[in-house]
Parts: sequence; C-alpha cells; structure tokens
Amino acid sequence: MATGLNEKIFKEAVCYLPGGVNSPVRSFKSVGGTPVFMKSGRGSKIYSLDNREFIDYCLGWGALILGHSHPAITKELKNQAEKGTSLGTATKQETEFAKLIAGAVPSIEQVRLTNSGTEAVMVAVRLARAFSGKRKIIRFAGSYHGHADYFLDCPGVPGEFKKHTLTCHYNNIENTAEMIEKNKGDMAGIIVEPVAGNTGVILPEKRFLPELKNLCLKYGIILIFDEVITGFRFRFGGFQDITGIKPDITCLGKIIGGGLPVGACGGKKEIMRMLSPSGDVFHAGTFAGNSMSVSAGMAALKTLEKTLPYKKMTELTKELCEGIKSLAKESGIKLKINYIGPLFSIFLTGEDVKDWTSAKKQDTEDFKRFYHGLLKEGIYFSPSCFEANFVSSAHTKNDINKTLQAIKKVFKNS
Repeated sequence: MATGLNEKIFKEAVCYLPGGVNSPVRSFKSVGGTPVFMKSGRGSKIYSLDNREFIDYCLGWGALILGHSHPAITKELKNQAEKGTSLGTATKQETEFAKLIAGAVPSIEQVRLTNSGTEAVMVAVRLARAFSGKRKIIRFAGSYHGHADYFLDCPGVPGEFKKHTLTCHYNNIENTAEMIEKNKGDMAGIIVEPVAGNTGVILPEKRFLPELKNLCLKYGIILIFDEVITGFRFRFGGFQDITGIKPDITCLGKIIGGGLPVGACGGKKEIMRMLSPSGDVFHAGTFAGNSMSVSAGMAALKTLEKTLPYKKMTELTKELCEGIKSLAKESGIKLKINYIGPLFSIFLTGEDVKDWTSAKKQDTEDFKRFYHGLLKEGIYFSPSCFEANFVSSAHTKNDINKTLQAIKKVFKNS
C-alpha cells in the first residue's frame, strides 16, 4: 500500500538514509511497494502519517509485549528523564534490574547489560570461546543472532572472519552431531534460538533441544540460548524454563527493554566472572545499563510479573491462527501457520515448515499480495514472510475478529 504522502516522504528518506531506513526490513523490500510511515502507537494500534489506524502485529519487532505506550512504562520514563537520562556511573537500578532478570531465569546467576541483542550475542560468543579455550561456534541455517561479522555472508566480511562459524540444520540433531564430531577438538559453543523466530516462527521438534544439551554435555561445549525473541514471551522467564533445559549462557533483548534499546547476556557465575573488570574478557559500553532503558525495562518486567497476561495472549493467538486456517481452507488457499504462545508466522505453502529449507519453499509473491491486501484493511503484519508476528497484552478479542474479517476479504479477492 502506498499513498502520495508515503511516497513523498520515502523519496526524501532515500536521499539521506541508505535505502531510506535504518534497518533493512523496514524498507518493504521484502514485500514490495512503499513503506507506510508511522507517527504514533497506543495499545494494539499504530497510526500512520496519513492518519490511518492499523492493528499492529509487528509490535516494534516483538519488543512491545504490553502494547504501545503502556502507561506504567511512559510514567517511569518521564520520571527518569527528569532525574537524568544517562548518568554514566554505577546505579542501584542496574543491580535491581539484573536481580529481577536472574530471579526469573534460573540459569542466570549474573547479568551483563548491553545496548542490543546483537551486542549481547557478541559478548556470549566471546565468553564461550574464552571459557572453553576453543574457537568453533555452531549456528543454525536461517537463524539471526545479530550482525556480528562472523554470522554474516555479505560484502565487507572477509572469509577468514567466518572460518570458525559452522552452520547446521535446525531440528536436525544428526546433522549437528556429525558437525560436532568433525570439529570436536575445537568446539567452543552452540548458539540456538529455542524457538526459531527469524526464519518465521519454527518450533523445535521434541527431541531437538534435549539432545542438543546432551551433545554439549558430552563434548564440553558451551550452550547459548538466544532468547532475544523468546525471553519473557511465554511466561515470566525464559522458554528454557518450559523445556527444563538450562543453557550455560542466555541472551535477552526486546521485551526486557520495554521498547527502548537494550540487551543482556547472563549465565553461570564461573563464566560471567570472566568479563572485565572481574576478568580479562573485555566488554564496555557508554550506554550499557543506561537509566532510561533500565527504567523502561524494570517497568515492563514488573508489569508482566504482576499481571501475567500470558494465558490471555496465548488464547487470542490460538483463536487468530486457527481462524486463519479455517478461512484458508474455505478459500482453497495453501497455507501453514506455526504458532506458540503469542508468537506466530504465516507461510503460504502446502508443506510443513520445520527448518530454513522448508521455509524458503513458500510462495513469496503470494505473500506480497496477501500483505498489501491486509494493509488496505488496516492490519499491520511484519513486512517479510521470514519474520515473526506477535500478539500483545493490549490486543483484544475485537482486534482478532477484525483481523479475521480482513483476512477473509483478502482471501476472497485473491
């Protein structure tokens, strides 16, 4: 969907910002057309510069589990702004925030706050290599753990930077075991999203995570759970608590910032104490643990702990996803939906999606038409068929009904 206003603003944006944006997926390159420029958000809705209202399922890429402009968060931000935005010193808030996180995630004994999920992952990988004294890191195809050079395949990244990064297939424990055996003398760590969210949502098969943990124990490998998306998404704590699997290191972000930039790396004290200044593994940051992000994060987590909206969000997500399945069946449209808790993705394919290979088989052109059809009806999904969508505590049954009505109309016109 594009309007004259959006096109005009985007034309100016590309003059001053590479591609017109500060993060690629916002450009609508994956779905085509001109991005819709937004000016505000409240609850489950966002509002465009051309004064349209959208039910939002992107939610700041999953950061806004309480919806836009939650009063508990905005109140704390106003209070903190008057006291100081970034003091650049040690603050009591940072300890309270770390204590709250550690109390909610049993595998975390100490926490290092960062400015983003990317940075949290960089710290985790550095720690895994330092603690193990080894170099190789396994990741899984299609996963996204931020834009550190050793996880990217793009110009500007020398091949030597990636020679210690190994790629396996998600949900394929045999493939992972073979890779470990080939590199067992130099395996430092395995990093995994316990629920994959950056290929679209892909659920772990029953044996995948437990056997991954067993392999790490067998070979003395550091297990890193990237819970930037999943942390505090399904319960007040990590997805790891649902599985009963304790990783050595956990990466967090998104939800724990209450909508502000934040990340966190946490784990066993014996590993975390290797970080400077208590150890020699270096990490520092001007804005790490800054007062604004910590205030927003504390407000978000305390609200989640108090209200525990997880059952409601899960029920609404199930109603939405099962409703979409029924509408697709009625319309003869091939479609698969992966969902868990308040997290879901729609794949326009007739095949089950269980890894990156199967995710790539979806019809991306059909998704573009589907996406723009929804925009016209006031529904804002994440603008890529390889991204997750989210339901917040602010969404209502009425939002779900309106969304299903919109999808029914789009299917009918497809």
